[in-house]
Amino acid sequence: MSETLHIVCPHCHTTNRVQKAQLASAPDCGKCKQALFTGHPVALDDEAAFERHVTRSQIPVLVDFWAPWCGPCRMMAPAYEQAAASLEPHVRVAKVDTEAAQALGARYNIRSIPTLALFVDGREVARQPGALTSPAQIAQWARAQLPR
Repeated sequence: MSETLHIVCPHCHTTNRVQKAQLASAPDCGKCKQALFTGHPVALDDEAAFERHVTRSQIPVLVDFWAPWCGPCRMMAPAYEQAAASLEPHVRVAKVDTEAAQALGARYNIRSIPTLALFVDGREVARQPGALTSPAQIAQWARAQLPR
């Protein structure tokens, strides 16, 4: 019997059941029929959507807390975008604009941006303040933080 995982859709935020063995087979959302993995970061500026992805997805969620006016954030953005393609489907890659979602930034005590935070089973397990500038560096940091 194969293991079933809950995966939250990046488009409609519906929780889907996906066989672990099928993760790499480009599964679609049962509700909106769009791809569950796009290879791009998901914008989670809405608190309810953020909460759903972090607490209901049974894969780790890597979040970039950033702001549009932040130079280092803009410098890291292309590398983060590329890292998403290598981390999915085993890690959901997301972004939170701390200007649009100030309550989320405050709730997670984000004091400098960019800050990467890795969530596993609804809990923050690692944090990296400051810009990581290469896709490989971002992916390597995230994988190194995953529970074994």
